Parts: sequence; structure tokens; C-alpha cells
Amino acid sequence: MTKSASKIIVSNTEITVTQIENEDYISLTDMAGYKDNLDARILVSNWMSTYYTVDFLAVWEQVNNPDFNRMGFHTVRNGEGRLVLTPKRWVEMTNAIGIFSKSGRYGGGIFAHKDIAFEFGTWLSAEFRYFLIREFQRLKDEENNRLNIEWNLQRTLAKINYHIHTDAIKENLIPKTITKQQASFVYANEADLLNVALFGITAKEWRDKNQDKDGKIRDYATLEQLVVLSNMESINALLIQKEFPQNERLIELNKVAITQMKSLLESKAIKKLK
Repeated sequence: MTKSASKIIVSNTEITVTQIENEDYISLTDMAGYKDNLDARILVSNWMSTYYTVDFLAVWEQVNNPDFNRMGFHTVRNGEGRLVLTPKRWVEMTNAIGIFSKSGRYGGGIFAHKDIAFEFGTWLSAEFRYFLIREFQRLKDEENNRLNIEWNLQRTLAKINYHIHTDAIKENLIPKTITKQQASFVYANEADLLNVALFGITAKEWRDKNQDKDGKIRDYATLEQLVVLSNMESINALLIQKEFPQNERLIELNKVAITQMKSLLESKAIKKLK
């Protein structure tokens, strides 16, 4: 699979680097631009037509290409077509994968695996090859840094997802909206009115469900719940002064409990107190 191409600048020459099956291929056509006023195809063909280059290409293919046609290589090596060797002919005769021609107005040209491209760079100029390797390595370092950033981002997202999960657990601390049956029930004790609004149950119901625990329901309340409970006591007193019926006060106090618990569970100041 071909990925989006990257660009590097070597000796004022813009060179395309692309990936195929996670291997880096460099544009020889772009590299040939280092030599002004020379046709890239002719330049590459001249380089490929030397014995040294043919032998090097063959070694690379034998190491990296299990389908390399050795008989085709020997045909080329022994002279047939060697003096006018092109990437297309090399591929046709040897089933090579290290170098190929790509058509297209944008992104077309002759590409070679980085190992081969570096050899072509040496043929062009030792200095050019040196700076080509340096720029290529800089590109790889940038890509690795980007991958590290992406990896750290994934770790951060994983942490966020973890907190979302724990926040979902915290949601159990937020009071549930009381039912119509609860709202219509007249509680004899105003303390239980607050218990139902905040905890969803009366003191007796809590004791029946927690017979193994000592103390009262409020002894096991969280810091956030205790803060809300204190606020609710003041609000309830105000509602009593205004002669709100008990069932209506229960509904209003339940709304207060839900709203304030949500705010406190997200409060950094409360977290510092713990």
C-alpha cells in the first residue's frame, strides 16, 4: 500500500520519498534534477547500464525478492540490453521490485528503494549522497517523533477513557430522581426527607440493607454528599418558611442534590481537600 509522499531538500533539489509496503522508495527522477539540463531517464539509464550497478541491483533483489528471475539477470549481465538498460526493461527481464517507473503528471517518475537510491546518489556525487542520507534520516526522525506524539496522544486518550469509566462509577453517587410514589409519601421525620432526596432511601431502609455496618447512613457519606447535605438543610428550612408542602420540598431538594453533586464531583477545589 502506497502512503502519502513526503519531500526532502538536498542541494536545493526537492526529492519525493514515498512508502510501499512500509518500505521507503525515493524518486530517482527528482534526484537526477541535481544534474542541471540532463534528461532524468537518460541519466538513470546510463547509471543502470554499468556492470557495477547491474551487479548491485541483482544482489539487492536476491536478498529482498524471492521471485527475482536470476536467468533474466544473467541475460542482462551477459550483454543483452545492458548498454541500454532502463527500469522498465530491468523489471520485465528480472521481475525486480527495487526499482520501477511510475506514470502520472503528479508523483510520476522513476522510484527506487532507499538502498538503491543511495547508490544512485553516489554515482551522481559523493557529496550529494552524503546530504541525501542526512536529509532522509532527518525525515525519518521527524516521522518517528510524530509517531511518538501520536502514541502519547493515544495514551492520553486511553487515560481519558479510563477517567470516563471511573466518572461513570461516580455517577452512582449522584442522586436518582425520586419517583412519584416517593414524592407523594409523607415522611414523619424531616431528616429522612433529606436522606431520600440525597441518598434515595430512608435511614431505616439503609440500616436494613447494611446490617453489617455500624453507625448511620450519614456516617458513610462522601465529602461531596456531606457538603450537599449541609446546603440542603438550609434550603429546606427556607422552603418550610415559605410553606411549601413536604412532597414539593422533596422534589425541589432532590433537584438541588443532583445539580450540586454533579458540580462537586467535577470540582478541583474539593479534590484538593481529600
